[in-house]
Amino acid sequence: MPSSSTTIVSKCTIYPDQKSSIKPLKLSVSDLPMLSCHYIQKGILLSTPPYSFENLISTLKHSLSISLSHFPPLAGRLTTDSDGYVYITCNDAGVDFIHSKAKHLTLNAIISPSLLDVHPCFKEFFAHDMMISYSGHNNPLAAVQITELADGVFIGCTVNHSVTDGTSFWHFFNTFAAVTKNAGAVKISNLPDFTRDTIFNSNAVLPIPAGGPTVTFDVNEPLRERVFHFSRESIQKLKQKANGYSNSNGNGLSDPTEEIKKQVNDSWKNVTSYGNGIVNGKGNGLIDPTEEMKKQVNDGWKNVNSNGNSNRRTNVRNEISSFQSLCAQLWRSVTRARKLDFSKTSTFRMAVNCRHRLEPKMDGFYFGNAIQSIPTVASVNEIITKDLRFCAELLHKNVVAHDNATVRHGVEDWENAPRLFPLGNFDGAMITMGSSPRFPMYDNDFGWGKPLVIRSGKANKFDGKISAFPGREGNGSVDLEVVLAPQTMDGLENDIDFMQYVTQQVV
Repeated sequence: MPSSSTTIVSKCTIYPDQKSSIKPLKLSVSDLPMLSCHYIQKGILLSTPPYSFENLISTLKHSLSISLSHFPPLAGRLTTDSDGYVYITCNDAGVDFIHSKAKHLTLNAIISPSLLDVHPCFKEFFAHDMMISYSGHNNPLAAVQITELADGVFIGCTVNHSVTDGTSFWHFFNTFAAVTKNAGAVKISNLPDFTRDTIFNSNAVLPIPAGGPTVTFDVNEPLRERVFHFSRESIQKLKQKANGYSNSNGNGLSDPTEEIKKQVNDSWKNVTSYGNGIVNGKGNGLIDPTEEMKKQVNDGWKNVNSNGNSNRRTNVRNEISSFQSLCAQLWRSVTRARKLDFSKTSTFRMAVNCRHRLEPKMDGFYFGNAIQSIPTVASVNEIITKDLRFCAELLHKNVVAHDNATVRHGVEDWENAPRLFPLGNFDGAMITMGSSPRFPMYDNDFGWGKPLVIRSGKANKFDGKISAFPGREGNGSVDLEVVLAPQTMDGLENDIDFMQYVTQQVV
């Protein structure tokens, strides 16, 4: 595989086009643990813009300046006061902007379907490489690197993880793209919320080790990185399997959502009301099937008749989700590929957004970290010998149980023992799921089309680190960026139970 040999052409500082009026923002219970994590590094690969690269660089600098005015914390720096509290000082110190070239690389060379592992060039398309978030005291909190390829461009965004989680990161990226596409003349409909009056605010002080925090995993361990694509159809098969649905010969349970769709597709439903069937106000005795579907879904419950002799009620709202089903399959297959002792326990960690879990709910565009990690534990023996439903139910129950009370308990637990967030695979049996297929990554249209693929840098990668991205075609498809020890990745690639659901991504 050829070297990328990315060359830095220029580097400068971009400042917000308007001065900030935001007071210092105190890091929260969810922000502080991230001080020992690397900066977030995520980016998008685009086709060649329809104008010169010099014009693109000038345009991006201008739109980045405008975007920073809506996100002034990103142009600030971290400060720690005499009491040990860490703040984001919105002092308009600016962010790094890097222009680089790798014109010997073509799109086909770096995202060809024949290329199994992620091309190493992407690791060179980001600034602040391997920088710890605590370093934001003396370094910019964000950076944008634009890399010119032979027939495309990569826009890599790096942001301090103690300043943003994935939700806030992509909110900024989306804004940057929208401002660029509209030549700066865009009204930001969803402004970030910088309030600090949530449950995550705390008077607890995080003790910082002498010399500052360090990452808790070996950054030099040998790893393989691959992106597996799952179409909507593949994930639906996993979901049906995890929920115990069966659509053959009338045996078992029917998927209630598919049953509803079937009724809709079977055409209009005749309904008799007061002898004339007037239900939709049109006097034609017909009910709009899409409205009927919505009603059934909102009601939550659906009576399903199996074999004509049993009437079962399936709770649509409480079924195991598509993503939980996919995670369960990954957990089983990676555990099997690791060839672990059956008596060992394995942990699957999943990061969850707490904004909507709290009562009252936080603003959906709250700026900062509002995440917690949900650990699910099972023995290797159970994971491997029991069916997919076993792992899927464990994950599902933990996610459902992570409600307002659980979030608040997590905050209280941290306040009683403030600590940095440990990343890594400490016992050889851990999996950590980050990011989300719900993030609007492919909404980043800078003016000449949506991204071709999403890629990340070196940051926060270790054996068992998984990142979930939406599939480019949307419609419920998912990409999993999987980082594993080489021998484990080899085993996963030969696991038929896993690979049967992997499909080729069309770019």
